[in-house]
Formats: sequence, C-alpha cells, structure tokens
Amino acid sequence: MLRINIICIGKIKEKYFTDAIGEYAKRLGAFCKFSIIELAEERVKSNTPNAAQIDEVINAEGKRILQKISPSDYVAAMCIEGKLLSSEELAQTLNNVAVVGKSTVDFIIGGSYGLSQEVKNRADMRLSMSRMTFPHQLARVILSEQIYRSFEISTNGKYHK
Repeated sequence: MLRINIICIGKIKEKYFTDAIGEYAKRLGAFCKFSIIELAEERVKSNTPNAAQIDEVINAEGKRILQKISPSDYVAAMCIEGKLLSSEELAQTLNNVAVVGKSTVDFIIGGSYGLSQEVKNRADMRLSMSRMTFPHQLARVILSEQIYRSFEISTNGKYHK
C-alpha cells in the first residue's frame, strides 16, 4: 500500500482546518497510509527580518524537512513556481509513482518564507496548487482533498465528477 506523507512546517491551530484534514485522512485510509508530519517553525529574531535572516530560517527548516525524507521516497515540493496539474494529472502522477516501484510519496509544504533550494533540488517534482497564494494551513486541507480525489479518480469512484 502506498504511503503518502505531507511534511510541513508549523502546526494548525484552527479546529475547522484540523477537522477537514481529519475527514480526508479517514477517507484516505481505504487507499493509502496517510500521515501529516508537522515540524516546528523557526523563529525570526526580528520584526523586520533581512534577507540573511530569512535565508537562515528557510535553510534551518529545510534541513529538518530533509531529515524526514528517505532516499527512496518520491518528493513533491509545493511551491508557487511549480507545475500546475489538473486533478486527473495528479492522479496519473500518483499512479506512475506506484508503477515505478516507489512506496512513499512526500508532499512538502514549507513555512511562511518558503522552501530552501536544497529541498527543491531534492524534489522529484515541483508542484503548484495555483498562482494564487494560500495560507499554509488551508494548503494542507486543499492538498489532502486533492490526494483523496486522485485516488477516487484512479478507482473510478463517485467522488470526482
């Protein structure tokens, strides 16, 4: 059974987001082993951080993200400059990952300053949800829903119309 991880920076505080993710996690149990791995957000030492401080935060978070990724994992870095896919294309991507023998897919959502170049370089794919910007908590909900939709598409389920 395919393992799907969402590795992300920061914790979700809003109950409505955690409830939505919990619902999709429950539904995904029929298709894969699904988990969300939350890593602590780095603190910036200034209210108006400079570029060097921001890079320090991004790189520190990136190192912790990379520690959670196995060398054999398929990695999709969620970033604005990534590829835009339809739901059907995401379903096909997940199918292809399984066909080539990968057993784990890691979707990476960075912190508020983004992902380190090191994480992006490790990624097998850079994926964008939209050219719009979403709160990272909402991005987890949307991504969880799209992963569920992908499995429904692949199994000709009723969810995707």
